[in-house]
Amino acid sequence: MRETAVVLERRWTMATIYACSSGATRFNEFRQSLPEVSPTTLSQRLEQLEEAGIVERHTVAGRPPHTEYALTDRGRQIALAVAALLDS
Repeated sequence: MRETAVVLERRWTMATIYACSSGATRFNEFRQSLPEVSPTTLSQRLEQLEEAGIVERHTVAGRPPHTEYALTDRGRQIALAVAALLDS
């Protein structure tokens, strides 16, 4: 629980979760949804969210192969809370 709270406290984390819940799956889709966030920071947030079990990362075979992100069950619960905060 504490680990999740530490991750959520970081700047751009909630926005990254919201972007994922709104359909962003690839890194460039996150970049388009969050133009104010530097690529380095976005990469760090996605990695931290993956380590906290909030998003999962999948490598998709193809030419070229690419990476996609999706919310875990835990991440979907957090996304609902984030959406509720935005609606209030």
